[in-house]
Amino acid sequence: MSEELAALLARKDARIQRLQKRMTRMSRIERAQGFLDGIIATLRPGMLAVDCGANVGDVTRRIAASGADVVAFEPDPWTFAELQRRTADLDNVTCINAAVGDSDDEVTIFRTADFDGDPEKNSLSSTVTPGKKYVSEAVADTRVRQIDLAEWIEARGGVAFVKMDIEGGEVAVLERLFARGTIDKIGAMVVETHPQRFPAMKDRYAALDEKCAAIPARRINLDWV
Repeated sequence: MSEELAALLARKDARIQRLQKRMTRMSRIERAQGFLDGIIATLRPGMLAVDCGANVGDVTRRIAASGADVVAFEPDPWTFAELQRRTADLDNVTCINAAVGDSDDEVTIFRTADFDGDPEKNSLSSTVTPGKKYVSEAVADTRVRQIDLAEWIEARGGVAFVKMDIEGGEVAVLERLFARGTIDKIGAMVVETHPQRFPAMKDRYAALDEKCAAIPARRINLDWV
């Protein structure tokens, strides 16, 4: 085989692999959104839903359309201001400028170095969990409140639904929910996990996968995107 033909085949294989990855991701997104839509369809006025890592409120608004009461947690001050602005017309949404975690605490927000260049896009990567790839810039002089999600849920006697996208913090939160049995006080849950961004927590992610898979009706989706 000539070098020219080998190079051509290599480029073709690379394109096929990229296409397969794209198709796999699209399939994951469709399944995840279908799961979320199914849960929202079961929510009713008077029920309580929680959006952990609400960002600018896109999912918050979708949940709120069910009529359920929604508490939206968002720690980043820039993003929280946008969340408030974009949900101001919704009487059933309460926005709280705080992170959720495994303890009541005060934490630092970490952002991408180029956050100010496109804050709405880059806010999706902000985290209070150190060690995330490509995120290392601490917000100057910014410490925010963190609430113990397990205790918060227990104090309310349980919640109908939790959506969680907290950029690595989900590991500690889920471990605590399982350890305290609080997981049984949550009707359904979708979680975006980030194992590729936090390789040091690989084994902890795997352990959580096993625990969630063993829950009847598979009411917890850890593959939400």
